[in-house]
Amino acid sequence: MPITNISEAKAQLSALIERVLDGEEIIIGKAGKPVARLIKFERPTGPRQPGALRGKIVIAEDFDELPADLEAAFGISET
Repeated sequence: MPITNISEAKAQLSALIERVLDGEEIIIGKAGKPVARLIKFERPTGPRQPGALRGKIVIAEDFDELPADLEAAFGISET
């Protein structure tokens, strides 16, 4: 698969998008090395799953506490 350089991609973005819509995958490179892949966007087919990240996100106990240096910077320091 040939690599399209960045300047060519900038100049021919519309044409590259048309190629992607036809099912082609475009590789964009810098100095001859691949750095990005242009592919057709596909929406998820199923419904969203509420709670998919349950148990993977933790909120720190001190989340609502403003650090002392920021309190001082905003002029709300209690000391």
